[in-house]
Amino acid sequence: MSDSKKRCFWTGDDPLMIEYHDKEWGDPVHDDRKLFEYLILDAFQAGLSWRTILYKRENFRKAFDYFDAEKIARYTDEDRQRLLGDAGIIRNKLKINAAINNARRFLEVQQEFGSFDKYIWQFTDYKTLRDPQVTKDTMKTSSPESDAMSKDMKKRGFSFVGTTICYAFMQAIGMVDDHVVGCFKYNL
Repeated sequence: MSDSKKRCFWTGDDPLMIEYHDKEWGDPVHDDRKLFEYLILDAFQAGLSWRTILYKRENFRKAFDYFDAEKIARYTDEDRQRLLGDAGIIRNKLKINAAINNARRFLEVQQEFGSFDKYIWQFTDYKTLRDPQVTKDTMKTSSPESDAMSKDMKKRGFSFVGTTICYAFMQAIGMVDDHVVGCFKYNL
């Protein structure tokens, strides 16, 4: 990339990571389908790098009906087998089962709260949290808010929603702004 913008350390010089950082990461998301996409992708990321998921993102979109929670909630054993055979995604049985389960839980939350957005953003009092001096060395992997989110989601039956996954989700959807000091998106 030929521009001279300073970015968060984790992008490296990978064009797709840079594009994700510049156009998505940390920007507030309030669209339920997009929130569901991040929820599913962050669960698949567990134990892997975000780069791995990002490079398979289009395959995930196709394999999971463009993250239509209603369709995924109705997936059958045949769909599970199809997903397990899809080399374009992460073929992990537990994560695939979690995605289907989480679609069902997601729809329950939408029913109860009117939208998943209203439910999920309550954990940060409907605002973006910012650390005024976040650096590579001080960036967190969890917070009291991600702890509370994880606990509540687990109580509601969601899977693959530990506090670290919840925190990564919060960063991705802009509930937490962790752009580091010096990044061109820091405190925009």
